[in-house]
Amino acid sequence: MKTDKIRLQKYLAQCGIASRRKAEEYIRNGRVRVNGQVVTQMGVKVSPKARVEVDGKPVKPEKKKVYILLHKPKGYVTTVSDPEGRQTVLDLVQEVKERVYPVGRLDYDSSGLLLLTNDGDFANLLMHPKHEILKVYIVTVKGKPSEKAIEKLRNGIRIDNYITAPAFVKVLNIYENKTKLEITIHEGRNRQIRKMCEKIGHPVIRLKRVAFGKLELGSLKPGEWRFLTEKEVKQLMGKM
Repeated sequence: MKTDKIRLQKYLAQCGIASRRKAEEYIRNGRVRVNGQVVTQMGVKVSPKARVEVDGKPVKPEKKKVYILLHKPKGYVTTVSDPEGRQTVLDLVQEVKERVYPVGRLDYDSSGLLLLTNDGDFANLLMHPKHEILKVYIVTVKGKPSEKAIEKLRNGIRIDNYITAPAFVKVLNIYENKTKLEITIHEGRNRQIRKMCEKIGHPVIRLKRVAFGKLELGSLKPGEWRFLTEKEVKQLMGKM
């Protein structure tokens, strides 16, 4: 018998609340109610007629899909809300009527290309490790890394409890006491590039993401944003 029920985390993503992975956190933390009952277990499915609430507020799937490319400035957190009261990237797109959320993250002190959407399938596709979407960063580090140190980044380096995948690393400029690198990776773990550079003894001074897949930051200034074209969305989703 056919059913229109879908998993709760997917439903929340379709409502523009958060990515599926983040929605799972909301569920585990007891922030979600279905028909008046708090749900904390994964695997629960809901029908289109269910009453779903997050933090006591009812949510419904967004009808219009929105895809945004933002030049995130430093000093903004890449979340929908912040318990510490800091500015979030959503403060930069207040004109957008639909509820959107970030795809992946850039940390507070980093800047550059960040995608926002209310399309859960789109966000899930882009964040899934198996798709290995390349991300390009311009990174300024302290000191002058040796060729041996650069090779460690290129070959993969142990940080936390894993070894990073090989990175493409190009030296762009060497200054008196700092070096500018272009680093390309397909992973996106928390503060990964900062941890990689710390591991070789050259902490990051400045980090900016300039490309995500075939998308480039272009001439957008910090704080500016634009909608993706239909062609760009299809390219990212592999439909061209």
